Amino acid sequence: MPERKGPELLPFLHQGLIEAGCDEAGRGCLAGPVVAAAVILPPDFFHPLLNDSKKLTEAQRLLLREVLEKEALAWSIAECSPYEIDKLNILWASVAAMHKALRSLKTKPQHILVDGNRFRKFEKIPHTCVVKGDGKYASIAAASIFAKTERDRKMKALHKNFPNYGWNRNKGYGTAEHRSAINEFGICDQHRRSFNLTEKQLWLEL
Repeated sequence: MPERKGPELLPFLHQGLIEAGCDEAGRGCLAGPVVAAAVILPPDFFHPLLNDSKKLTEAQRLLLREVLEKEALAWSIAECSPYEIDKLNILWASVAAMHKALRSLKTKPQHILVDGNRFRKFEKIPHTCVVKGDGKYASIAAASIFAKTERDRKMKALHKNFPNYGWNRNKGYGTAEHRSAINEFGICDQHRRSFNLTEKQLWLEL
């Protein structure tokens, strides 16, 4: 087994291969895109804060993103829109976003580490699914940082056009605030109509 990086993270699964870690953010949200990232790290990369993005503060995530942008061998971010999510379903839209990110990497990986338990083969590259992989492998944790920070940025930007829903705070998740706003104002074109939003799923008249 490879040596652990810090208290938790493993640097790789297959020593000597170019491995890309993949993760997504926003899968459980009611609105906005699902955002995925693919990251290839140097095999000796280490940062003491690197972890599953959900276990970090916003300030820590932003600090790590700056470090990763400079030190990663390659990284890419992609998304699937609410329309694509409704068309494909959220699972396969998440996988499609990962494929888009992998396709945009400037370096082609020899192996892919995927957070979760479902994936569709990308080109002819072997992959390994790892449940809770963002807390186990450095490259998946790095991908979770990119995906989370990018999605938060996008939801804050969307909030300016749709201020009624509090997306600058809830980021599109199904909080009481968000669901209350949907009941009051209806849904807009950034909501995922295939999700259980309201009993009537009223559209917002723009």
